[in-house]
Amino acid sequence: MLAIPPWIILGALAFLVPIFLFWTLHNLNKQKEDMIMLLAEKGAALIRSFEAGTRTGMMGMMGRGAGDFRLQHLLSETAQQTDILYLVVTNDRGLILAHNDPTRVGDTHGTELDLQRVSTLEAVEWRQVPDLKGAKVFEVFRRFSPTQAPTGGREGRFRGPRQRELLEMPPLEGKQIIFVGLDMAPLEEARREDMRHTLLMALVLLLIGFAGVVFLFLAQAYRTTRTSLTRIKAFSDRVVEKMPVGLTVVDEDGSVLSLNRAAEEILEQSSGQAVGRSSADILPKEMVDLLSELNPDGQEVTDREIECKRPDGRPLDLDVSVSVLLDEAGMRKGRIVLFRDMTEVQALKREIETSRRLASLGRLAAGVAHEIRNPLSSIKGLATYFKERYKDHQEDKNTADIMINEVDRLNRAVTQLLELARPVALQKKQTSIRALIQHSLKTIEREASSRGILTRADLSSSPNEVLIDPDKMSQILLNLCINALEAMNQGGTLSVSCVEEAGGKRFKILIRDTGSGIEQKDLEHIFDPYFTTKQTGTGLGLAIVHNIVQAHGGEVKVESEPGEGTTVTVMMPL
Repeated sequence: MLAIPPWIILGALAFLVPIFLFWTLHNLNKQKEDMIMLLAEKGAALIRSFEAGTRTGMMGMMGRGAGDFRLQHLLSETAQQTDILYLVVTNDRGLILAHNDPTRVGDTHGTELDLQRVSTLEAVEWRQVPDLKGAKVFEVFRRFSPTQAPTGGREGRFRGPRQRELLEMPPLEGKQIIFVGLDMAPLEEARREDMRHTLLMALVLLLIGFAGVVFLFLAQAYRTTRTSLTRIKAFSDRVVEKMPVGLTVVDEDGSVLSLNRAAEEILEQSSGQAVGRSSADILPKEMVDLLSELNPDGQEVTDREIECKRPDGRPLDLDVSVSVLLDEAGMRKGRIVLFRDMTEVQALKREIETSRRLASLGRLAAGVAHEIRNPLSSIKGLATYFKERYKDHQEDKNTADIMINEVDRLNRAVTQLLELARPVALQKKQTSIRALIQHSLKTIEREASSRGILTRADLSSSPNEVLIDPDKMSQILLNLCINALEAMNQGGTLSVSCVEEAGGKRFKILIRDTGSGIEQKDLEHIFDPYFTTKQTGTGLGLAIVHNIVQAHGGEVKVESEPGEGTTVTVMMPL
C-alpha cells in the first residue's frame, strides 16, 4: 500500500478547511437573514391585517356609533394566535393605548426608541428584545394608521358615501405606533436544526473533499509508481536479456519459467519452446542434478563447474551458480540458475598448459638435439666411408645406404625438434595471400592427382595483401595440405578458401578435406608434440604450425567428425 505523507494531509486540510468554513458561515448567515426577513414580513402582514380589521370593525359599527368600536377587543382577539406574544398600540410618547393584556393599558412601551421618528414610518422596522423570562422576542413596529385606506382602484371606486366618510375621518387622538411581538422559539429551533444540518453537511463535504484530495494524490502516486515500476521492469528485462551470462528460472515443480538470450545460445534452446516444459527436458542432466542438490533447509547458493554436452553431442563446460528464489514473505518459489560457457576458457587453459609443457620440452629438446647431432655426423661420415670402400660389395653398400638414410631421417627429426624448441623468428612483409595459397596448391598438385584427390580454391573474398612472414605461412599451408592428403586414401576433395572478416581486422584460411576425420578424444591432443595417429610421422608438424600461428598473433582451430572430414581454420590479424 502507498503511505500518505503527513504534508499531504496537512496541505489538504489547510486548503479545504477555509473553503468549507466560509461556506458554512455563509449558509448560517443566509439562514439567519432568511429568518429575519420571514419574521419581518410576517409582522408586517399582521400589522396590515390588524389595520384592515380595525377599519372593517369601524365600518360595521357605523349604525350603532363609532364609540362602540372597541380596539382593545380586536387586539386581544388577534393576539390569540400561538406565535404572537403581544400586540401593543401606543401613542408617540410610548403610552400604551391598547394591549392584548388589558392590565398593561396605561403603561409605557418602546420608550428607548425614537418614537417620534417611528410614528412617521410607513415601512416596518424590527428589533430583538427579551421578554420577562429572558427569551428573545422578535418585535416589529411602525406607524399605526387604521383609518387610512388606499386611494383609487376598485375599492375606492365602489365604496358608498358613508364608507368614504368613515375612511376619511381623522385618526385617533395623536399619532399611534403598533408593536407586534413574535415568538422566535420555533424559528430558533428550526434555525438550530438547520445549523446542525449545515455543520454536518460541511463536515461530510469536508471529509469527501479531503478524501478526494487524498484519492487524487494516491491516484497520482499510483500512476507514478506504476510508471516507475514499468520503467524498472523494462530496464531489468533489457539487462537480463542483454547480460552475457545465461539465466534460467525454474519453479518448485521443476518447470522452466524463463530463459534469457545468452541461455538460449548456450543451451541451443528457444525460449518460446522451453518455457513451461520440464527442466529435465531442457537443461543438461548435470545441471538438473545440481538443482536437486540445493537443500531447502540449508544453503541457498551453490557454485560448481560442470562438464556436459550440447544437444548435438559437442562438449560444453559450464560455470553454474544456483540460488533459491524467494517471494516477499520469504517462501520458496523456485531456483535461479546463472551459468557461463567456459568451453573456450577451458580450451585456453589447456592451450596454456600445452604451451608450458612445450616450453619445458623445448628446452630439454634443444639440449638433447645438440648432443645427438654430433654423433649423427660421425655416424653418417663412417657410413659414407664404408659405402665408398665396399662399393664392390653390394650387400655392404646397401647396408651403408640404409645407415645414411636413417641418419638423415633422424637428423630431420632433430631439426624439427630444434625448430619447435627455439622461438619463432618472423620476417614479416606485405604478401599476396592469394598467390601464396595458389603456389602451395601447385606444389602438392602432382601428389594429389596421384591419390585421385580434387583440389579447389575459393579466393574471391580474400584480401589482396597481408603483413605476414611468407616462408612461415608457406610452411603452414604445405603442412596442413599434406596432412589433408594423407587423410584421404580413397580420394576426395581438398578445398582451400580465404575470406576477410567483417570489420577488416583479420582474415582466415579454411582448409577442408573429405577424409577419415579425427576422433573427438584425439582433438584436444593434436597440437601436442609427438602426438600422431599416422603410421609414419614425427607428430611435430601441427605443433610447429601452432607455434607459427601464435607468433603471428593468430589462432588455429580444428573441427572434425569421424568419417566426414576435417576443417582447419587459421585466423590471422590483418
